[in-house]
Parts: sequence; C-alpha cells; structure tokens
Amino acid sequence: MQPFDILAILLTLAATFSWINHRWLGLPTTIGLMAISLVMSLVLLMPLPGTDALEAEVRGMLNQLDLGVTLLHGVLSFLLFAGALHVSLRDLARQRWVIGILASASVVGSTLLVGGGAYLVFGWLGLPVPLVYCLLFGALISPTDPIAVMGILKSAGAPESLEIQIAGESLFNDGVTVVIFLALLQVATGAAEVSPGGLAVLFMREAIGGLVLGVAAGWVALRMLASIDNYQVEVLITLALAAGSYALAEQLGLSAPITVVVAGLMIGNTGRESVLSPRSTEHVDAFWGLVDEILNAVLFVHIGLEVMVISLAGDYVLAGVLAIPLVLLARALSVGLPIGIMRRFRSFSPGVVTLLTWGGLRGGVSVALALSLPDGEPRDILVSVTYVVVVFSILVQGLTLAPVIRAKAAQAEKELSRTRLPAEPAAPGAGTDA
Repeated sequence: MQPFDILAILLTLAATFSWINHRWLGLPTTIGLMAISLVMSLVLLMPLPGTDALEAEVRGMLNQLDLGVTLLHGVLSFLLFAGALHVSLRDLARQRWVIGILASASVVGSTLLVGGGAYLVFGWLGLPVPLVYCLLFGALISPTDPIAVMGILKSAGAPESLEIQIAGESLFNDGVTVVIFLALLQVATGAAEVSPGGLAVLFMREAIGGLVLGVAAGWVALRMLASIDNYQVEVLITLALAAGSYALAEQLGLSAPITVVVAGLMIGNTGRESVLSPRSTEHVDAFWGLVDEILNAVLFVHIGLEVMVISLAGDYVLAGVLAIPLVLLARALSVGLPIGIMRRFRSFSPGVVTLLTWGGLRGGVSVALALSLPDGEPRDILVSVTYVVVVFSILVQGLTLAPVIRAKAAQAEKELSRTRLPAEPAAPGAGTDA
C-alpha cells in the first residue's frame, strides 16, 4: 500500500467518523472519533463472515504506518506549534511557577511513582518486565495531552487559570518526558550507563539547547515576516518554521518539542502583536486552526485503530486495568504535593488537584513512545498496558470531566455562600445557666 493510499484512507475515515459524531453522537470531536474507530476495530476483530480481508488490509496499513515514527518525528511538530500559537505569554508568565513545576518535577515524580508501582503490579501478575522498563512506562505515561480536554474545559466553564495550567503544562512536559524517556531507553538497551549527574547534564543540554534554538529560529522567522506583507508567504514561513526547527533540533540532539513550542509562542505573541497585519493574522490563525483539527482527527482515528495490532492477552489487559488507578494516584500525588507547598504563597482554584488529576488525559504521545520501544515481550506488555490506560483516559475521564468541573464549581459556590451568611441571632435565654 502506497503512502498516499494510507493517507487517503485515514482522511476518509476521519471525515466519515466526524460526520457521524456531529450528526448523531454529539461527543467532543477527538473523543467521538476515537470511540467510533475503536468500535470499528473491535467489530473487525470479531469472527464475522466477510471481514477477514478487510481486517488484513487494516492491519497491513497500521504496520506500515508506524504511529511512533509518524507522530514523534513529524506530526508532533505541527500539533505543538499550533497549540503554542494560541497561548498567551502573559498568561503563561502569571502561571510560570505552577506550569514549570508541573512540567518538570511532577513529571519526574510521576515517572518514579508509576514505575515503582508498575514493577510491583507486573511482578504480582508474573509478567517479565524489568525495573528499567517499568520506569520507561512511568515516563511515557506521565505527559498529559491537552487536545481532548481543552474544548471540554471551555464548554464546562472551567476557571481560566486551570485552562492555562493544563495547556502550559501539556506544551512543555512533552519535551521533559522525551528527555527522560531517551535516557532510560539508553540504559534499557545497554547503549549507555546514565548516572543522575549524566541525566541532569543530558536534560540541561536538550532543554536549554532546545530553548535557545527555538528563540533563534523564531527570531529569524519574525525578521522575515516583518519584511513582507503577503499572507500566502507568511503562512508558508510559519509552516517551514514548525517543520524545519523541529527537524533541525532532532539532528542536533536537542529537544525538538521545546524548540517548536518556543518558536510557536514567539510567532503567536510577538508576531501577532507587532509584526503580522490583521489580515495576515487572520489567515495564519485560520490555517493553523485547520491543520490542528485535521491532524488531531487523523491521529485519534489512528489511535482507535491501533487496537487491531496490539496484544489483547488476558494478563496484559488485566495489567492495564490495574495500571489505571496507579497512574491516577501518581498523578494526584505528583501535582498535589507541589501545589500543597505553593498554597502557602499563592491561591488556587477550588478543587484544583482533583481537576488537574482527572483532567490530565493521556493521548497519542504515550502510545507513540510505547510503540518506539525495542521489540520483545516487555514492549508487547507495555504497549498493551499503555493502550488500555490511554483509552480509559480519553473515553472515561474525557466524557466525565465536564460533570466533575461543574460539581466542583457548585461545591465551591455552596461553601462561599455559607461564609457570606450572617450569623443567626441567639435564641432567648441561650448561653445562660438554668
């Protein structure tokens, strides 16, 4: 099957499933697409007459189009750039300490908590997963995905500060996660022995290097944009910036996600305020909004179809089910502890730990990282477990997040109204001895 044929099939499925969801289901787009494609995959896996040839074609397509390679070394650059383009630096600056800690210390904490817990769970089930692979699972399952959750947060009336925290964390924690993941992968494959000091140096080199490259690439693009007023060329420059800076960062061994996020923030803020004309801004926003929607649609259809090429052995699925509360608990602890400390210096929205925990959805990056592991039984186990956690995260957490937000808001309003009620007058004779 030719690459164009695969792209044509995925686009057709995404368009068809989007129409079905919009016409009848009314679910958030990404959640609806994944649910429909997952149902279709499960139907094809059933022993139904006439489906064998179609199942074989879909399996062949998925094996040829490696999600790990496609997402991590291509599509992610455009998704991150599109996301960063619409994030305000002023909003990020107001939440900089929260976002910085959630995107770094909380990711490390979650990696250790999930990795240690997974080692106990896998050992109890008799699954042969070494500790370093358990830590790899902790790293790949820790990053949050804002794609499926941001629309829900807005429609449910979530506090603006919470939206900024989740969006900012999700933009930057991919870069931190990839650094941790690659370092642990070197240990797992025997390519290198990484000490804590070496890991710190690797992280600083990738993170700081990615930051510097992102600033440099964004600055060059801004100078080019400032010299013209032609929206077709300006859109092309932003497209080249997203793809070119990401590819260059990978070639230089720097954090490509951080590079493209920084470049996107520069175009979306400095470019929008003082470089692009109103007409150009409108066209750039429209273009990247469309790119974001199309790629997300194809990505979530792809994730739903991946169930056809992963192992559904009973022990693997059970391990995935047991990993769900483990991942949620690790998320609650890794965000709850730093927020508890920061409460001494600043205020937070009511129920922020609950909402960050339940709203920290896992998505395509986690599945792609799991698929990038070297072949072997540990990989098969971790791919299956990751897939179970991601499906639960998107379908269950995603569909129940809005009610949780509304319940927390109602609870906060109720508590606030109680504090505003005047004290009732004491009954006659109350407080006196008989």
